Amino acid sequence: MIERFGALVVAGLAAAGDMSLFGLRALREALRPPLEVKELVRQVYEIGLRSVPLIAVAGFAVGIVMSMHSRSSLERFGAEALIPSVLAISLAREIAPLVTGLLVSGRVGAGIGAELGGMRVTEQIDALESLAVDSFKYLVVTRVFACIIAQPILTIFMSFTGIVGGFVAETVISNLSFQLYFDRAFSGMEFVDYIPATLKTAVFGFIIGTVSSYLGYNAEGGAEGVGRASTKSVVFSSILLILANVVLVKVIIFLFPDRMR
Repeated sequence: MIERFGALVVAGLAAAGDMSLFGLRALREALRPPLEVKELVRQVYEIGLRSVPLIAVAGFAVGIVMSMHSRSSLERFGAEALIPSVLAISLAREIAPLVTGLLVSGRVGAGIGAELGGMRVTEQIDALESLAVDSFKYLVVTRVFACIIAQPILTIFMSFTGIVGGFVAETVISNLSFQLYFDRAFSGMEFVDYIPATLKTAVFGFIIGTVSSYLGYNAEGGAEGVGRASTKSVVFSSILLILANVVLVKVIIFLFPDRMR
């Protein structure tokens, strides 16, 4: 039993090391010409723009729910006027980055894992390499950097739709005006307060792109292997996002103590 557990730990650490080297290779190759600009733009469209409806609906719903929960807590102290500010700060600093990352890892991570896994088991990647195409740069680097680019944009969009959802909830309950709501929402924050949390989402994008691309690019075992790659992409990306979020929050508090009060 102990030997089996030890073997699993060693295998897990080896996989983590291979995945880290895979991600570092993607960063290195991105700095070397030629740049696959056309494919990068296509991936940003697929990963970013096609995720907008999901992010919009989720953000709007989260904003409504948070507004209702905040009201039930703050009205005990007569602090209903703080609801817009509490909602905006919570969304911008923590909820929008993490929820967006988990949603993108479910939609995009599974898609990348399945797509690259299908190309691997059907030997399409080998065919690209036989045509003197750098399959790693064309397939992996573009997807990793598309995730890095799209993730902060989607996070900002979720924060906005969440604030709009909170406005709808507050208007229904208290008939709060549009101008007063948004004045209160942004009164407690400055533009610089959004920067650390938004930059954190670029790391989330790197994690999603690297994990899903690694699992898909190295898939084996036919259709069953493609399914495993797709499932593992979602599971591993989500777990790593949550763990990375804990570390990054601590780093942000250390680097920006005044902005996190």
